[in-house]
Amino acid sequence: MSVAGPDGPERVGVIVVAAGASQRMGEVDKIYARLAGKPLLAWTLDLLEACDAVDTVVLAVHRQRLLEARDLVRQRGWQKVAQVCRGGMTRQDSVREALWRIGECSWVAVHDGARPCLEAALLEQGIDAARETGAAAPALAISDTVKRAGDDMRVIGTVERTGLDTVQTPQVFRYSVLCAAYQQAGEPA
Repeated sequence: MSVAGPDGPERVGVIVVAAGASQRMGEVDKIYARLAGKPLLAWTLDLLEACDAVDTVVLAVHRQRLLEARDLVRQRGWQKVAQVCRGGMTRQDSVREALWRIGECSWVAVHDGARPCLEAALLEQGIDAARETGAAAPALAISDTVKRAGDDMRVIGTVERTGLDTVQTPQVFRYSVLCAAYQQAGEPA
């Protein structure tokens, strides 16, 4: 089922980026680490599978995890996961690979596979917000103290955090806007 836009139904695709090397986790690939009885990635994909606003999902994973990811999709019966593709060396590369495969749609949401607490309402709010400008992303005001350090790693000062936010996912784009951004960067989608 698609979301209803001002001109009728709009097709929504979601790119789930899960191609990182999990270097900070040592030998454990966090995407497949179990959280409350299921792989971390399953929390996100279960939600997307059940979300009425989502029509299709493309999952970008590390090249060494393609078979494992495809097995997980099959075992869990996710019908909306249209493809599992090899991610790239960077997040940008992984999004490009998935965007090329997602097919034309009205909206594309990009979500990090390592963020399991996605809520359907946040995705739907992102789509609504993106209708105004062509793109939208949730953000959180920074509450931590941020320090600026010199080359010698000595503190120079405290950064004023008023007006600073951390950008979260899902980041939602009009399909044509995201494709144009990749084309402008010299990376055809």
